[in-house]
Amino acid sequence: MTVHARIRVILLGFLLGVVAGCGSGSEAGSAPATEPTLYVIKFPHVTAPATPKGQMAQRFKELAEERFPGRVRVEVYPSAQLMEDTEAIEALAFGEVQMIATSVSLYDRLTQKFQVFDLPFLFSDLAAVERFQRSPEGSALLTTLTDSGILGLAFWHNGMKQFSGPRPIIEPNDARGLKFRVMESDIIQAEIEAIGGSPQKMAFGEVFQALQTGTVDAQENTWSNIYSAKFYEVQPYMTESNHGYIGYYVAVNDAFWKSLPDDLRAGLEATLAEVTEWGNARSETINQEDKQRIIDSGRSQVTVLTPEQQAVWQDALRPVWDEFSDRIGRDLVDAALAAAQ
Repeated sequence: MTVHARIRVILLGFLLGVVAGCGSGSEAGSAPATEPTLYVIKFPHVTAPATPKGQMAQRFKELAEERFPGRVRVEVYPSAQLMEDTEAIEALAFGEVQMIATSVSLYDRLTQKFQVFDLPFLFSDLAAVERFQRSPEGSALLTTLTDSGILGLAFWHNGMKQFSGPRPIIEPNDARGLKFRVMESDIIQAEIEAIGGSPQKMAFGEVFQALQTGTVDAQENTWSNIYSAKFYEVQPYMTESNHGYIGYYVAVNDAFWKSLPDDLRAGLEATLAEVTEWGNARSETINQEDKQRIIDSGRSQVTVLTPEQQAVWQDALRPVWDEFSDRIGRDLVDAALAAAQ
């Protein structure tokens, strides 16, 4: 049975992830003392603790447990300690974990709509992304997957994507013949093919070794991911292209979330909203600081594309827009374009 099919089945015997504690009566005839139910939220992710997502996950844990002592415990598993992102989506649908923050690029088997975030050069910066996410069309994406047992609560930023490789990648032709690691995304695969590269779909946790051994030659990622995962140690050339966006769909198991007491659910949602605003505001700063750390290391040469050079890339990647806009939905693409202006 495929992952997509499994997610669609009725979730019978769903485990709520609840640890119930109750006191025992000390004398016959006395009413038993009870303790509040403790709800456990397992929250795996694949990035390092110092990345934007890592910091937001940890802050959510700390604030949630501080504000609801004895009622909630958030178990954060960074750096793919528990599972990779593709496994986490399925695990969330089946209630094996209760919260995830996986890349928006990984949902194209469940919905084509999230592919709007992967259209190359659609968004010039994180401010443009945020305008779209806060629009009626963007915010509606949060509830797109409820039929699969997945409820979105927020979008978290990582940053804009850059290229790295064994040689300078300044023009699209510079990518020709290189093996690029990409996420499990058809649109990103098409992007690399459009510039003459060979896309290799691979989990994030496998990338460093693959670059080190030559299994892949190049990759695309944010400055924070490139620095925290040490890709710069095995990639001598970096190009600041800002050609795409990496962000995360913060989601919970729908049945678990609805099982929470109303006050706890509302309080956790308010806490998450606070963490989202805090973290998204800091993500660009984190990326720029990590970019400077890469430059200071002396291991990689960083080139910033000029507007004229970006225009050449946009022309080369126009066929990707032509291929995927109808699949995503023209209305959604138009809404993103309007927000990006």
